[in-house]
Amino acid sequence: MATCCLSEEDRAAVRRSREIDRNLQAEKRQYRAEIKILLLGAGESGKSTFLKQMRIIHGEDFDDDARLTFRPTIYLNVMKGAKTLVRAMRTLSIQIQDDSNEEFCDILGNYKSSILEPQDFMQYVEPLKALWNDGGIQNAFSRRNEFQLGDSVSFFLDKLDEIGRPVRMPKGCLTYIKW
Repeated sequence: MATCCLSEEDRAAVRRSREIDRNLQAEKRQYRAEIKILLLGAGESGKSTFLKQMRIIHGEDFDDDARLTFRPTIYLNVMKGAKTLVRAMRTLSIQIQDDSNEEFCDILGNYKSSILEPQDFMQYVEPLKALWNDGGIQNAFSRRNEFQLGDSVSFFLDKLDEIGRPVRMPKGCLTYIKW
């Protein structure tokens, strides 16, 4: 289109139109280059883990701030996993070996899934460590093929000292979060 006979306002409109057309073409190329994946699978089959691992593989690891952002979710994963182990232990008729852990088993059995803040989670760290080291819980864990237990449970329970710190979360922990 010849713009020599157009007013300044019309020429500006033609420039805006061309800029919009270029932007649309760029977005179209970008959209065509995008790959969309629908991940289907049963619970605990690794869908979210796959996505987090892809992020890490492609150089977008999670920094300390991101790990701290997910802290309440990690605490929830720990508590739900421990509760699942206690329920399984009782269902499989496995006895707790250290009687001092029985009270905490009852507390976990009645635990209602809720987001915990660091100061709330800290009260559970020592009892969780004692429970995780109990032979009855370890026996239940060794029979995890008989009930559904997230893969991340042992990872988190092994790292309770790090997870329980108010300052930072261990590297790699976001790979194991279940949302």
